[in-house]
Amino acid sequence: MTGGSSGIGRDVARALLARGDNVVLGGRDPDKLAEVAAELGAPARVATVAGDIGSPATGSAYVRAALERFGRVDVLINSAGVFGATPFVDVTEAELDRYLGGNLKGTYLTTQAVVRQLLAQGAGGSVVNIGTVLIDHARTGLPASAALVSKGGVHALTTSLAAELAPARIRVNAVAPGVIRTPLFGDGDVRAAADLALLARIGEVADTTAGVLYLVDAEFVTGHILPVDGGFITGRAA
Repeated sequence: MTGGSSGIGRDVARALLARGDNVVLGGRDPDKLAEVAAELGAPARVATVAGDIGSPATGSAYVRAALERFGRVDVLINSAGVFGATPFVDVTEAELDRYLGGNLKGTYLTTQAVVRQLLAQGAGGSVVNIGTVLIDHARTGLPASAALVSKGGVHALTTSLAAELAPARIRVNAVAPGVIRTPLFGDGDVRAAADLALLARIGEVADTTAGVLYLVDAEFVTGHILPVDGGFITGRAA
């Protein structure tokens, strides 16, 4: 699992361990990963890998850790990502590269490493990516073209790989969150976004975790982008 040291990824790791799964927890900061792994309280079923997911070596390290500690790979959850708002004309090349590298390239390369192992095992598998509903329903007050271009690529990768890998029984899906209360928002007040969705509240990480676990286990679902957004792309609360 990428992005396992905070937010959505951390809660998914908690839920996977609670149901008895083994987890390889990935992130950039080794100290933070060690802290989270200790807090999760299942040392025999957690391995950690620190590294930049924009590097092919990091994806290979995830696979190696899973094989050395647990003997196989079954599921990949691509939870690492960056998001922010910058007006289109003000986006720098460095900022664009940061989004493309952290969201799209990192997801692509990590998935590539894991799929190679899944194909070698020959027993199928499940990949769950994290996108965003803003791909389908952008907001005037949230100029986030650089971030959304990268997340749109994640959506495209999801549907493309679902088709390519179906003969190998490797399912590829994505959760597309709406506004979720995570550290990604920093000190921002997300309560103002509550009325943007039909359910008139912002999401919690437990909501996205439920969607991820469904897609991990749903054996007849592939190529699906699952909105977890309280109805944000469906309508507006009156």
